[in-house]
Amino acid sequence: SWAKVPLTPGSHLLCVFFPAKVNFAPHFFGNGNLGLFSLPEDTPVGSHVYTLNGTDPEGEPVSYHISFDPSTRSVFSVDPNFGNITLIEELDREREDEIEAIISISDGLNLVSEKVVILVTDVNDEAPRFLQEPYTVQIPEDTPAGSSIFEVRAVDKDTGSGGSVTYSLQNTLATQFTVDRHSGVLHLRAGSTLDYETAQAHFVTVVAQDGGGRLRGAAVVFSATTTVTVSVEDVQDVGPVFVGTPFRGCVYEDTIPGSEVLTVVAMDGDRGKPNRLLYSLVNGSDGAFDINVTSGAIVVTQSPAQLRREVYELHVQVTEVSAAGSPAAQATVPVTIRLVDLNNHPPTFYGESGPQTRFELSLSEHPPPGEILRGLKVTVKDLDQGANAKFALRLVGLEDAFRVVPQTALKEAQVTVLAENSAAIDFEKFRVLTFQLLATEVDTAEKFSATADVVVQLLDSNDNAPQFTSPHYVARVPEDAPGGSTVVAVRAVDLDTGPWGTVTYSIYGPGADLFQVHSSTGVICTQPWASLDAEATARYSFHVRAEDTGGRHGLAKVTVLLLDVNDHPPQFGQSIQEKTMVLGTPVRIKATDLDAEAPNNLVDYSITHAEPASVFDIDARTGEIRLKSSIRSLDALRSITHNGDCTWALEVQAKDRGSPSFSTMAVLRIDITDAETLPRSPIDAFLMQTRDDPAKAVGMLAGAMAITVAITALVSTATFWRNKKSNKVLPVRRVLRRRPCPAPRAAHIKWLKCNRTKAAAKFVLKEDPPSENCNGSLGSPPTPRAPVPPPLPRVAPGPGAAPWTVPTVSGSLTSLQPQGSPKPSASGSPIQSALVSELRQQFEKRRADKVHF
Repeated sequence: SWAKVPLTPGSHLLCVFFPAKVNFAPHFFGNGNLGLFSLPEDTPVGSHVYTLNGTDPEGEPVSYHISFDPSTRSVFSVDPNFGNITLIEELDREREDEIEAIISISDGLNLVSEKVVILVTDVNDEAPRFLQEPYTVQIPEDTPAGSSIFEVRAVDKDTGSGGSVTYSLQNTLATQFTVDRHSGVLHLRAGSTLDYETAQAHFVTVVAQDGGGRLRGAAVVFSATTTVTVSVEDVQDVGPVFVGTPFRGCVYEDTIPGSEVLTVVAMDGDRGKPNRLLYSLVNGSDGAFDINVTSGAIVVTQSPAQLRREVYELHVQVTEVSAAGSPAAQATVPVTIRLVDLNNHPPTFYGESGPQTRFELSLSEHPPPGEILRGLKVTVKDLDQGANAKFALRLVGLEDAFRVVPQTALKEAQVTVLAENSAAIDFEKFRVLTFQLLATEVDTAEKFSATADVVVQLLDSNDNAPQFTSPHYVARVPEDAPGGSTVVAVRAVDLDTGPWGTVTYSIYGPGADLFQVHSSTGVICTQPWASLDAEATARYSFHVRAEDTGGRHGLAKVTVLLLDVNDHPPQFGQSIQEKTMVLGTPVRIKATDLDAEAPNNLVDYSITHAEPASVFDIDARTGEIRLKSSIRSLDALRSITHNGDCTWALEVQAKDRGSPSFSTMAVLRIDITDAETLPRSPIDAFLMQTRDDPAKAVGMLAGAMAITVAITALVSTATFWRNKKSNKVLPVRRVLRRRPCPAPRAAHIKWLKCNRTKAAAKFVLKEDPPSENCNGSLGSPPTPRAPVPPPLPRVAPGPGAAPWTVPTVSGSLTSLQPQGSPKPSASGSPIQSALVSELRQQFEKRRADKVHF
């Protein structure tokens, strides 16, 4: 059964069950029920702030609960099993400094509840806040220094030091005010004064700052600012002031008496509460001027013709009248009034017959700088007086070509225009030049002006030479062009007109003999009798001249390039030729085409007929003739021929690549020999290689001699300059040891022998007798002389022998006419003899080595 017991605040609820066994209610421990618990208001949401702790007498597990009044918010939550209380909403002490909650513990059968109060402690989380903003105060400008002006008040909702407020000014150096640190009372700084005329308002920034405190574990200080607007009230402490000084006025020649000249303006220095002002003339008017008492307007009372002075100096006095009607303060200002002429006449241009706005004249082009345009007669007048009659003159439109004088004038001026830039006055650019004369007043406000048009008709002169359209003309003409053919048309332009622009053409120069030019059209043709040949001269250069009737001329270069025509067939040196071929080595046949350009002068070779059967191949480009690769011995050749000999007759064709193409035939007789019969010595090999090309042998020997001479001259020159530079004293006598010379030996050169050829003559090297060195004479030795190269070897032909031939590995189409050998000199120098002996020894040594091997 249940026993119901009424609950009173602060009492404990005890639920008693009377089963077969008594079950006691759970209870909290003494310090586990939030008793006297407080929490700072800056505790973060989600923090574990407390742990409920209780037990059940029977040892049953207990659960914890927390609840709040329905009209309040739920600030905490509790873990039912462990009793951990967590903050779930932010705390604010200024809004709620106590939190009431009901905590309970239950063992499943019995529930025990308690009402607890949680205190929220303060932290410095509020900034000071000014009350009753905005702040505005009005004070008179004569307020004494140090006076209290206004009081500001700020509050801070925090407690302790965080809630205490002190005051200060944001910028104490730039203000005329101070503030009491504790009360917030604003004072006018000692020694400072206010001036309405200088500043009508002041803006004072006041800072309120709390005493600081802790917030979330850190020390913080909060502050707030406000602006106090101090309006300054004006008081009567400044006299009247004139505005717009200095005062100047003018009376013109058409001013009517009673007209206003100018108005003087004054105002009370105390602009906040100004007094009434009255104006008066003190002196200087001589009865010619008067002033309005209230407005300050000065009027002329006489006609300008009656005024006796050109300048009047008036003194105007202004008087300040107080509110009571008595004069308070006065001020005086000078006023200058000038009698001036009225600017009612602009400058005007005049010609010989009166006012004129257009002038025309003629002028030859390119006048010298500074020349006057004599056909221009212009006058400028201004009918005003004084400064109103001063004007300036200038040109508009062609300032770089002409110049006007004078630049400025008074009342009247004769205008002169001068040529400034001769190059700009060009008939070829402009036939007519137009510009304006501009006269403008200088010292007047109106700046009246006038213009006159000037038209200049330019006359042409012979100032331009003919100019060709191109400085260099290039023409291409076939060499077979008939006489009178057109080559090229040249053109020259003369910018002048009339007879000065008529051009006549002529040609001259080393290459102009075959050509002619039409004097008026500039067409260049070949002479009727001219015959062009590109092989003789492929390029002609000459000059063409264009001249006008005044003798001015221009030049251009003409280059005529002859286009080659295939008009020459290839030519062999002889129609029948003989060659000796070493087995495995080609011979060469050559034809020459006298045409000037490719492809007309490019030759292709072919074998058209061979007797007996052909065993040769020919290179179509070079003319080299080789045995077919299958022929490797003389026995193979003998098996092909009927008689078993090694002689072939070939018919070779040389054909150029021109269009149309030309060809030439030649018969070539070839004797074939074996390589085993070739000479072994280097001289023999060299002579065999150069049999058909003796120029090659001469060139190689000349090159060797040139190198020897150059080295000897270089060494001698270096030695001479070294001795001269060092001033070396040479010995009186130099003893030169003679170099022993080996005994001369004849060099025998064997010639190739063929079955069908006759014995060839042998080369014999003739040796000059050696000469001995001589001792030097007294003094410096003579400069060594370059050695004389050895003579070329001579061929000793047998009596009645046919023209000699030398077996060679390459053929050439040189003439078969016998050539005389150069005669050796009767005697040679010692150096020459030594060189020949040394060469002979080297050749013999090499030959002996080869034979021994």
